[in-house]
Formats: sequence, structure tokens, C-alpha cells
Amino acid sequence: MKSHDYKLLVFDWDGTLMDSEARIVESFEAAIGDVGLPPRPRSDLRGIIGLGMPEALNHLFPDEASAHAALVERYRHHFLVASPTPTPLFEGVRPMLAALEAAGYFLAVATGKARRGLDRVLGETGMEGLFHFTRCAD
Repeated sequence: MKSHDYKLLVFDWDGTLMDSEARIVESFEAAIGDVGLPPRPRSDLRGIIGLGMPEALNHLFPDEASAHAALVERYRHHFLVASPTPTPLFEGVRPMLAALEAAGYFLAVATGKARRGLDRVLGETGMEGLFHFTRCAD
């Protein structure tokens, strides 16, 4: 199949279009500390990027299900409110997506982020009107 036969191009968000690894890892580290659970290696925290929150927490803390709700709340606080760590788009992403759209492709995002989080970053980056379809973990 030739590349021009494709009409829909689907992208992941974190780690593909946006460089959010440091903020995700730091937010998880802070949330884990807030809840009083044992720290996890940064490699483990990087390894869950792209998963939905339930899958990520089941992977990181399979025996601590009673702490998952508190972890989610603290993670969201750190990621959305408290973290000063920037989450820029990767270099070249904006012009690449604009060129693909101009070439007639339909663009989509499929992400492990929650809808609220994706909508927020789409608005912050000015890319909310660029994607024809979006699918989130929730």
C-alpha cells in the first residue's frame, strides 16, 4: 500500500507530539511521596507513559489498590497545578501537522490521557482545531 492511500493519521500525545516525560515523572514522584508509598525507579515511571491511569497504577502499585484514588488526585494536582516543568511540543511537530492537514489527511489523537487533560493541552498549544478526531482513556 502506498503512503498516499492513507486518509487518517493517528498520533499518540505524550512522548510523540509533546515532550511531557519530565513533568509526568516528576508529578508521579511527588504524588507517590504525598501518599506515602515507596518510591518507584524513574525507569518504571517512564515505562507507564501512554497507559491510562488505572493501568499505570496497577502496574506501579498492584498491591496498593486502596491508595489509587489518592494517587490520582495528587498526581492531577501536581501535573495540572503545581508542576513548573514545561511540556513543549517536540520541535517540528506544528509544521509537520499543518503540512499533513494541508495535504488532505485527517488527523487524530489516541491517548492514555483523560479528556480533561487532552482538551487542556490542545487549548494551551493552540491545536484544538487541528485534529478531526480524539480518543482518550476515559
